Amino acid sequence: MRLIVTVLGSGTSHGVPMIGCECAVCQSSDPRDTRTRPSILIDLHPDAEPLPLRVPATTATARYVLVDTSSDLRQQALARRVRRIDTILYTHSHADHIFGLDEVRRFNSIQKEPVPCLADERTGRDLRRTFSYIFDPSTIPGGGIPQIGLSRIGGPFCLGGREITPVPVMHGTRPILGFRVGGFAYLTDCSAIPETSWPLLDGVHTLVLDALREKKHPTHFNVSDAIEAATRIGATRTCFTHISHDLGHAATCARLPAGIELAYDGLVLEVP
Repeated sequence: MRLIVTVLGSGTSHGVPMIGCECAVCQSSDPRDTRTRPSILIDLHPDAEPLPLRVPATTATARYVLVDTSSDLRQQALARRVRRIDTILYTHSHADHIFGLDEVRRFNSIQKEPVPCLADERTGRDLRRTFSYIFDPSTIPGGGIPQIGLSRIGGPFCLGGREITPVPVMHGTRPILGFRVGGFAYLTDCSAIPETSWPLLDGVHTLVLDALREKKHPTHFNVSDAIEAATRIGATRTCFTHISHDLGHAATCARLPAGIELAYDGLVLEVP
């Protein structure tokens, strides 16, 4: 069964263009150089009939899986016509990956149900602290409060009949999660892949991987790091994400090895 993966956002925590910057990439007319904060949407069953908007999904019928509620979620959902989210997976709890959580309210309204959210223990704890009003039983319920169900990721799990494998990676000194579904893997905000995680990536043929810039960075792969990791994984197609304004799309893609390119907002990947 194939997957469809849409790159909703491919930029850094600053986004591109950056506030107050007049560099060539920030001033670029190439739409691929406009990058919102990092997120993807996975369609687990693109060939199936869509669920009616107001019919609740179950773990077995979940189809649209959002990875991270980026700061730009509203803008991304409007641009890519995202009308349904059945489950949200979190990689970690940095602001650019969670601060769009409030936008889930609109999906609650459309779908008439809470949206399940899955995260590792630390990220779940951070979400409960950062968005304490959501979880406080004394908060008056209403349209201003996102309705979510937060669960802990403890290992592989199934959504929509597809197994999803969490892939532990390092973001500086912090362990966070990437995710694998079938032949697809998403590893954002990654500075190292532990040896125990490499076997989880065997057979991946479509990869979205962190590559911040050319210069070394303490918490992200730079381009050379990402090329080395992509070569070891051996995917047929690799798209770099979490891209800073240091990398112009066309010029960077022209010098990358065959099978490797920069992702861009709105890129649609068909995973056989």
